[in-house]
Amino acid sequence: MKKLTIILILLPFFLGSAQNNALFSRATKAYNAGEYEKAVESYLKILDNGEHSAELYYNLGNAYYKMSQIAPSIYYYEKALLLKPNDPEIKNNLSFAQNMTLDAIEQLPETGLSKIYRNIVEVLSFEQWAYVSVVCIMIFVLAYLLFYFLRYSSHKRIAFVSSIVALIIGVISILLAYIEYTDFSEDQPAIVFQEESIVKSEPNNRSQQAFKLHEGTKVNVLEVLDDWKKIALVDGKTGWISSEDIKLLKDF
Repeated sequence: MKKLTIILILLPFFLGSAQNNALFSRATKAYNAGEYEKAVESYLKILDNGEHSAELYYNLGNAYYKMSQIAPSIYYYEKALLLKPNDPEIKNNLSFAQNMTLDAIEQLPETGLSKIYRNIVEVLSFEQWAYVSVVCIMIFVLAYLLFYFLRYSSHKRIAFVSSIVALIIGVISILLAYIEYTDFSEDQPAIVFQEESIVKSEPNNRSQQAFKLHEGTKVNVLEVLDDWKKIALVDGKTGWISSEDIKLLKDF
């Protein structure tokens, strides 16, 4: 009876996994045949089943790019990049898709210290920094135990130094994981999906136009008020845009 209960619990998981694998194979076959709409349909069904991955988002981005649909292609490339921040293929295809956008927005120049800080912090994701810290703490404990049990002073010295180095790296990794997680939580990127969207100076239709944006442009959401979202661009411009005109990237 107990075995039957376990089987009944695991059965939906295995059925769901098999269904998603079948959908993925069908989508890949459709993509290779140039039937991009069919490929997108199958990939989206996998998402509806609760499955998501960088590979799935990447393939969706490719399919939409082949159909010259700028906003969805950039949207899914960006989602893939959130899961695999340093993937060169995703970055490369994203840059091709971004070349199709109409808005040429120049990023504010960074100071030397800001660049160094960002280059260090973004070497790994906050999850990867957390894993590094856990491994370093384990090495610290192991090396500290060896320090007590080893006989020779030279070996004890190596174990002691190793434990201190592991502890320092572990603490730094925890700090970097916290900093990057804080930045990740505060950052709310979104992609403009309207072909042309009017950004207002205030969150109402009566206010003046601040500027226009076009599909595929990436923005950062700062604030939400009713059906409006306050956004910021990489060049420092801010304004209010209709919530219907953009899609948040972190809606996993």
